[in-house]
Amino acid sequence: MKVQTIYNSKILKKGLEFAADNSSLFVASASLALSTVARPIAIMATPKTDLENKKYACAKSIASSAAGYLIMLAVSSPVAKAIKNIDKKPQDYLKKQTIENLKNSNKTLRASSRYKFATQLFKLGVGFLIAAPKSILTCALIPPFMAKLFNKKESSKKSKNNINFTGSYKPKYNNLSKYIGKIIDTKKVQNLAEKYHKTNFEQHLISLTDVFTTAVFMQQTAKSEKIKQERKKALILNAGISTGLCIGGTYAINGMIEKPAQNFIKKFAEINKNSPKLDKYIEGIKIARPALIMGGIYYIIIPLISTFLADKFDNSKNNS
Repeated sequence: MKVQTIYNSKILKKGLEFAADNSSLFVASASLALSTVARPIAIMATPKTDLENKKYACAKSIASSAAGYLIMLAVSSPVAKAIKNIDKKPQDYLKKQTIENLKNSNKTLRASSRYKFATQLFKLGVGFLIAAPKSILTCALIPPFMAKLFNKKESSKKSKNNINFTGSYKPKYNNLSKYIGKIIDTKKVQNLAEKYHKTNFEQHLISLTDVFTTAVFMQQTAKSEKIKQERKKALILNAGISTGLCIGGTYAINGMIEKPAQNFIKKFAEINKNSPKLDKYIEGIKIARPALIMGGIYYIIIPLISTFLADKFDNSKNNS
């Protein structure tokens, strides 16, 4: 009975639907939830590590997720809503031949893995597009977060670089849907869908975004005039070690649980076979699985390792 409750859980289904509809924001939301509690606790619990380096690592974790969530909320929502328009009336936005190519032998376009690949290129691709501004904003937020979190005297001073997320821009979703539809109509996107729709493309896109985000953050940290020079090396090493271990660990664990995950999907599909949103739920599972595994590793397990290793490899504090 308890197992049946999990498969029929309204909360689970809402979460899976959210993951399928706006995958980039789902990843950002999971990161925000874990980074504000789990990761700071793990970092501060790291043994034999310089306290100041721990503080900077905590500030970076919270600043990164906060920046990512705010930007993602602003950017991904219009894309997600535009693609929903295509989901509802594909004939209004896609050529007849495109629909036939992507639908292939499936009963509906929504059930097609080719169509899911094409639309997830945009949903998850948003994360890649905002990687650079997110990293730049993360670096800008670290000093004020340090001041707020650890009660520095500077907290009484108002930063001149405050960033306001305001605006009255209202996107025209129909126009955006048409623009996305034109891109999906191209042979290049359809060929990519044909070639990679059976691969673990969801995890590949999430991992690629993480690599690019980390690379930009490391570069911005090195250039920053707001972050103390003697703390930069540990912060850069922490980010690089965390991302490398996280991606490697995610692929390893995902491979290990592949069979149980497929059994879960099979059972879930069997119990919810009459649901009109079944295809969306299954798509959500494929997004949520790597995102939550990566989040668990990145925000709970790796902080202990990366903070410790970054501190040990950082000789700047010994030379200051």
